[in-house]
Amino acid sequence: MPGVVLVTDKNWFDFLSSQKDLDEVNFWQPAGPRPMKQLDPGDPVFFKHHKQDGGAIAGLGFYARFSSTQVWLAWEAFGPKNGAPDEHTFFRLIETRQRKLGLDRGRVEDHEIGCIMLSAPAFFPPSQWIRGPDDWADPIVTGKYYDLESGEGARIWRECRDRLMSQAAVAEGKRPLIPPSERYGEPGLVRRRLGQGIFRLAVTDAYGRACAVTDEHSLPALEAARIKPYTDGGEHEVANGLLLRSDIHRLFDHGYVGVTPDYRFPCQRSFEG
Repeated sequence: MPGVVLVTDKNWFDFLSSQKDLDEVNFWQPAGPRPMKQLDPGDPVFFKHHKQDGGAIAGLGFYARFSSTQVWLAWEAFGPKNGAPDEHTFFRLIETRQRKLGLDRGRVEDHEIGCIMLSAPAFFPPSQWIRGPDDWADPIVTGKYYDLESGEGARIWRECRDRLMSQAAVAEGKRPLIPPSERYGEPGLVRRRLGQGIFRLAVTDAYGRACAVTDEHSLPALEAARIKPYTDGGEHEVANGLLLRSDIHRLFDHGYVGVTPDYRFPCQRSFEG
């Protein structure tokens, strides 16, 4: 069973660890797409501080999916869950990191970044940080995959699970992220719902960044719609999503158009009155 330890920007970590009740976060990569090819949804992604910040494992999230997308869309999808308080700060963070990498390419809003989307993130207080991998080599600057059933991978995963169980035990009225009966089972067996941001980018990618009805490809005009509304029990799942042009999305939400079981899109009501 695999997991990955990723070197984590301290400002990103500090900001998100100060937020409450996060269901998802975006671990973004300023240099563009570096997909997590060895991970399946539900596999752990561990947050490791830089060596100058102590090098400890300070939290984790669970891999949902990867997307390469424009900076502005990442902000629209995740907002402060990108690790910044506002859009301007987020853009400047990307711009600063890209300049350090020699990637000054015009309007930062239009650049593509890699988005490692994580669900159920947990940020540990300093007293619960975990010793970093003993086999970590200084030249490793981004991340490293580990087998979570042996060696350092197993140790880190075991200690993180202990902390998750401890957090769940003291959180009044909240269910544990990992049920006790599954404490030493496969993490992928614990089903985690997608958050709104992950849903937005997942549906966008699933439809090839084109409106399901008109084939419109202009991203600013496209929105992720739910076939069954969230308030009626419709979940943030790709199978419950449609990518629609914004005006058609509005008609869909108000019942003027709909979707049949055979994937047709008929008008449900008159457009007049």
